[in-house]
Amino acid sequence: MGSDNKTSKPYVRPRGGGAKAIGDLTPDIGRTAFRRFGFVQSSVVTRWPEIVGPTHARVCAPEAIRFPPGEKADGILQLVVIPAHAPLIQQVTPEIIERVNRFFGYKAVARVKLRHGAVKPPEGLRAAKPPPSLKPIPMELGDSLRDIGDPELRMVLESLARSLETSENRKKEQDQQ
Repeated sequence: MGSDNKTSKPYVRPRGGGAKAIGDLTPDIGRTAFRRFGFVQSSVVTRWPEIVGPTHARVCAPEAIRFPPGEKADGILQLVVIPAHAPLIQQVTPEIIERVNRFFGYKAVARVKLRHGAVKPPEGLRAAKPPPSLKPIPMELGDSLRDIGDPELRMVLESLARSLETSENRKKEQDQQ
């Protein structure tokens, strides 16, 4: 009996893998709210940047899909569009219809209706990084920082050097008073 323990492995509980979004774990929570506002499939809203591309997703967003009574095809997709971009979106509506229908897998949308309004940019698309500080780097540190190859590391060290310079200047000013 004792010889079987050498060949058997101890039980290891299977792990769930990586972190998951709450929306993936509980899609039913939002489904009722989305249906109330005309969305049969909530993933049209959540995956809008994938469907139309990041450029169009910045300037337009889906509001609702209205189907004829008793049907789930040939609907009207209602989009909110930033007013300045409405002419462009109007020109690409055939492409948007084709992409949404490809997403559904059938002819779910036949027309697009535009409404002017504010569009919140998708979370995945971040704004551009602010420019680095324009304060000069102390002369004694400037030469040594030029040799650093990694641009992020160099920027962090330059920022640290600037903050040290300003704190030393403040200390000198306080000592003089």
